[in-house]
Amino acid sequence: MKVLVVGGGGREHALAWKLAQSPAVRELLAAPGNAGIAGVARTVAIPAHDLEGLARLAEDEECDLTVVGPEVPLTLGICDLFEARGLTIFGPSRAGAMIEASKSFANDLMLRAGVPTAAARTVTDRDEAISAAAEMGYPVVIKADGLAAGKGVVVAESREEALAAIDDAMVLGKFGKSGEVLVIEEHLEGEEASILAITDGHSFGLLAPSQDHKRAHDRDSGPNTGGMGAYAPAPVVTPAMLADVERQIMEPVVEELSRTSGVRYKGVLYAGLMITKDGPKVVEFNCRFGDPEAQVTLPLMDGDLAATMLATAHGELDAADVRVAPGHAVCVVMASGGYPGKYEKGKRIDGLSQAGAMEDVVVFHAGTDLVDGATVTSGGRVLGVTAWSPSLADAVERAYAAVDVISFEGEQHRTDIAHRALERLRT
Repeated sequence: MKVLVVGGGGREHALAWKLAQSPAVRELLAAPGNAGIAGVARTVAIPAHDLEGLARLAEDEECDLTVVGPEVPLTLGICDLFEARGLTIFGPSRAGAMIEASKSFANDLMLRAGVPTAAARTVTDRDEAISAAAEMGYPVVIKADGLAAGKGVVVAESREEALAAIDDAMVLGKFGKSGEVLVIEEHLEGEEASILAITDGHSFGLLAPSQDHKRAHDRDSGPNTGGMGAYAPAPVVTPAMLADVERQIMEPVVEELSRTSGVRYKGVLYAGLMITKDGPKVVEFNCRFGDPEAQVTLPLMDGDLAATMLATAHGELDAADVRVAPGHAVCVVMASGGYPGKYEKGKRIDGLSQAGAMEDVVVFHAGTDLVDGATVTSGGRVLGVTAWSPSLADAVERAYAAVDVISFEGEQHRTDIAHRALERLRT
């Protein structure tokens, strides 16, 4: 096959890396790609939101399969466009991607499907938002209804914090149109986990449960980010719980989408969960691989990703082909100084070849570029340093050993990725 990967972040590098291992893939393209992806695929300077340009590329190159990484092209309808042109693509339709594009849509869907989630209220003006937050009690969760690059959620501990979050979205327009409608939610107590399922709308293959680290600093302090690291499998999700999530969350949601919208959901369905004392409850749904969850779940996927994605796109998925290998994987994100706030770009990155040569380590590029032959920073999250091992403690040690040989001006990273799982092992 000739395969096109859409996107240019760490998730897309992980996808390209895994797809390149398939004996069925003879050539790999990426649009727009990044400095790391260029090592495994031919990159083409077409942005992920240019749907027409991507369709022309797939036609001109006679691509057998297109794999979409980011949520934006999915919510814009890239799969609808490709399928209308007879192009094979892995991902949900625009109607299916609404499960991520609108928090209120997802909440209504879960309510109809009987899926466990937080109590929530959708509001369209400031006064209504303030009233809803007070009714929920503090802490309370304030969510922009639309896409906000993973930064549209605030856990407000007090009325003052809730007011600030509401005003950021509704008065100051911090999230543009995405923040014109807010979802005010009950705050759930527990431990978070991410479950990613590959589905063709009928069959489901679950990847290893993972846990992201959203906060910028150690011990889960500081502002929310797009993710500062992840590990898999997350021991908070037991095998029995994983089976329950498939039966009580994944299947009912896909069935309800089909029943009410006529949508056969094909692609990745990502459930962000809170493991509460009453069991798993859904915090959010995403319509694509997580980032950095992909960087730890894909190394633990035992099988041919390209063949699995092609079968999914054709509605012929055999769930038995989605297998999880034994062992553990850990990803540490190296970010630009100041992230998730303002940061500088163009900082030279050293040590990449040394880290990449380490056993059972891969450095996934997220925000990088090539300038005069040197790899430089071009984003907030710059690299995802991933290691795997039969032992979680050893995977953590390998990942941080690789981090230690990489450097760039202003670099920051968390030093406690997988701390919850390691603490469980010690007790």
